[in-house]
Amino acid sequence: MLQDLGLFGLFLGCLLSATVIPFSSEALVAGALLLDYSPWTVILVATLGNTIGGMTCYLLGWLCKWSWIEKYLKIKEESLEKAQAKVGKYGSLAALLTWLPIVGDVIAVALGIMRTRVVPTTLFMFIGKGLRYMVIAGLINVLA
Repeated sequence: MLQDLGLFGLFLGCLLSATVIPFSSEALVAGALLLDYSPWTVILVATLGNTIGGMTCYLLGWLCKWSWIEKYLKIKEESLEKAQAKVGKYGSLAALLTWLPIVGDVIAVALGIMRTRVVPTTLFMFIGKGLRYMVIAGLINVLA
């Protein structure tokens, strides 16, 4: 399927993996790299998709509709309160960690609830997610 959709499929898959669809964007990146797409293109497309997906979680937090957050992201209010307490002292810089499995979405939502500044939050999120994909690309290069 990735072959059929190409880089758009990679973008869409990485976007969705940072939102409501629980699957591994890392597997998509690995697949694209093994299909001989340019590593830098794969990293950029995956990072853009995953950052936009992460910013949708941020937007849900900004809008602070608890019913949406619990329904679509399956994040309980108690988890968000814990994340806010930990993330609060770092502000937008905490967006570097939104790539982490499970807690990354919670961090993004907490940043939205705290109404951190959009531009720095997006930038740090982009950097964190991009670094993750660079590491994956490096590993695939070594292993392949």
